[in-house]
Amino acid sequence: MKTRTYAGIPAKYANPETAEIVLIPVPYDGTSTWNKGADKGPDAFLEASENMELFDIETGTEVYKRGVYLADPVLENSSPEKMVEAVHNKTKEFINKNKFVTVFGGEHSISIGTIRAFNDCFDDLSVLHIDAHADLRNSYEGTSCNHACAVYEASQTTNLVQVGIRSMDVTERDVNDDERIFYAHEMVQDDYWMDNVIEALTDNVFITFDLDAFDPSIMPSTGTPEPGGMLWYETLEFLRKVFETRNVVGFDIVELCPNEHDRSSDFLAAKLYYKMLSYKYEDIQEEEEFEMSESDNHSQFNQLKKFDLDDEN
Repeated sequence: MKTRTYAGIPAKYANPETAEIVLIPVPYDGTSTWNKGADKGPDAFLEASENMELFDIETGTEVYKRGVYLADPVLENSSPEKMVEAVHNKTKEFINKNKFVTVFGGEHSISIGTIRAFNDCFDDLSVLHIDAHADLRNSYEGTSCNHACAVYEASQTTNLVQVGIRSMDVTERDVNDDERIFYAHEMVQDDYWMDNVIEALTDNVFITFDLDAFDPSIMPSTGTPEPGGMLWYETLEFLRKVFETRNVVGFDIVELCPNEHDRSSDFLAAKLYYKMLSYKYEDIQEEEEFEMSESDNHSQFNQLKKFDLDDEN
């Protein structure tokens, strides 16, 4: 049987030894409290990715050629705490192999493990949390590894910057930092919110992207859809600026709850993932193309110089 690869890419681009990018699926839905189904998100995302064009028009790149290794999924689900530990360990394993590590959930509690791994490995880390919900409870329903607690630990151990927030519990007001939280209703009236977010970030940035940050008009298939969310092109403009100005060290995408009757959300998630990879490697590819061009010019110059010397003789 043919081994599944990310987006159906040829096996030569999916080799774990040579691929620059690793994708870890985490089909976990153990703590969600309303719409269930995030455990089916990774499969729906992967299926949509297999039906996606792989040339990105905006950047003019085919980022899959950097190599994308689809790792075995993290299947630990005996408890939220053990799931977080398993995600942490697997994420850190690939970071230590110098891979650009990405994770697709699963509900948002998986991000406790991913953030912990990146914080172990990168100094002065900022966590850019794009979400409808603050997720700042220190415990919920008897565990600190609940989706409602997804970035509480990050608020204590990293530079947490939150974007798109439009739903929170009153207790979370005591945790959030007003200088680093960008509410959706304020973003609508602020032409400079993107620049202000970037200014709040340190150089090393990990992005955790909850798909309910998007407006339900374009992303209805999430665990807890909230009205008044972000739209496609403003989100891409913002993400591209972040990738251009900061060292994005990795990212995760969470909370896709697929609907068999409407697969547009699956495809949006697939496109978002590929866009983020394309932005990450856009400048790197341009630099490599410039160096190759310079090398070719130098080679041509040497050939011309040889001919000149021959003519002189």
